[in-house]
Amino acid sequence: MRKLTKIILFVLFVTLLPVSVSAQNTKWDDLDSRVLTLFQQAKYPEAIKIAEEALKVAESTFGSNHPNVALSLNHLAEIYFTQGRYDKVEPLYKRALEIDKNAFGKYDPAIARDLNNLAFLYFMQGKYNPAEYYYKQAIRINEKRLGKHHLDVSADLNNLAGLYQAQNKYDKAESLFKRSLEIKEKTLGTDHSDVALSLNNLAGLYFDQGKYEKAKSHFHSALPTLEKPLGKDHPDVALSLNNLAEVFILQSDYSRAESFYKRALEIDKNAYGKEHPIVATDLSNLAELYKDQGDFSEAETLMKRALAIQEKTLGADHPNVALSLNILGGVYFAQGKYIEAEQFCKRSHAIHVKVMGNEHPDVATDLNNLALIYRKQGKYSEAEPLCKSALAIDEKIHGRVHPDVAMDLNNLAELYTEQGKYAEAEPLFKRSLSILEETLGSDHPDVGTVLMNLSELYRKINRGSEAEIMEERAKKIKLIK
Repeated sequence: MRKLTKIILFVLFVTLLPVSVSAQNTKWDDLDSRVLTLFQQAKYPEAIKIAEEALKVAESTFGSNHPNVALSLNHLAEIYFTQGRYDKVEPLYKRALEIDKNAFGKYDPAIARDLNNLAFLYFMQGKYNPAEYYYKQAIRINEKRLGKHHLDVSADLNNLAGLYQAQNKYDKAESLFKRSLEIKEKTLGTDHSDVALSLNNLAGLYFDQGKYEKAKSHFHSALPTLEKPLGKDHPDVALSLNNLAEVFILQSDYSRAESFYKRALEIDKNAYGKEHPIVATDLSNLAELYKDQGDFSEAETLMKRALAIQEKTLGADHPNVALSLNILGGVYFAQGKYIEAEQFCKRSHAIHVKVMGNEHPDVATDLNNLALIYRKQGKYSEAEPLCKSALAIDEKIHGRVHPDVAMDLNNLAELYTEQGKYAEAEPLFKRSLSILEETLGSDHPDVGTVLMNLSELYRKINRGSEAEIMEERAKKIKLIK
């Protein structure tokens, strides 16, 4: 099944709660501190109540247009954001932005922070154009006020790079990640933990491009740089371990991947407690590893634990819950339990539509997964419209030349191949192959997948020599990987 992006991202976006900068009112400051503590403990319902109280105290004490009100608005918005309640987030962020503009003028770091928050909200909603606009505005403000080599500028560049990475604009992303890294190295030195996090980001970019050896090298460089200043039991070390495990999986080194995942899980349990969303992420990573190895019982057990934690802490309609439902559906799919797989994937789809709307990349993923479930049951008339809908969504969001569009075309072509509609399938495979080679390069594993599918098609229509050519190209890619 087509996988959604993992909950832990390689890119470390700067969207943490803004730190309170004023203690003009003891009651407000105490409430504000309690909000931050509850947030860090993942006690989100309690945090919302205290954040709402802090907002009222700020408004009554300082006036409705005071910067402390903007801080309280940002805090409340961040909690809603973490719960995936995006409809409540935007008006809070926008009001905070207007307050800070009136208080500080257009070129203040507080404005850049507000813009980054809005940009990340739009990014998570798949609204890439406004996200890019606000990220660029934040960069201009911080460069003007702080200079081009300030750490805040480095963070801004990292955020925009992450957006480009999500859009598969790899050249732009790499350039910005490298600029961000250079600023950190010059300001902090090469052995600083923030430098290691930037190395992780670059490694994640190379991972997405299928440059696994390069990704592995950067991940390995990052790990000791994190362990030395932070200690071996720091959550950032756990993130690095998770990332390295992903590379080992692709190299079929499952035992090392398992050991890294388990170490990350223990670190996060000790840091956050056993019932924290990040711990749930670690459990889901380990579950996917077991699923890939055919240990479905253990995978199912871990995924159900992860799902229970997420539903308790994040709520039943959170995008991370949808992701876990999707993964659990994949566990049942791998066992041929298509009815159970369909139920979980439909729940995932319903959450994404509710939270993200009908035109989001994750909705397209859900549709592709459901189509595959129907395809495996020979329900081709039910699968085809879902494949086409996924293709239409991705083309609208990304344009006609994008890796996600290519894989949608491949999925539709596979459907036609199984039905014996070879004339319809061949041009779709070829268009998919052309897009992938243009966007990811001719040596990417996804190119190998489409080549093998095209080879299978040619064998079915007795074009053996062309089938052999496609297969040989695919085998070379596997050797390169």
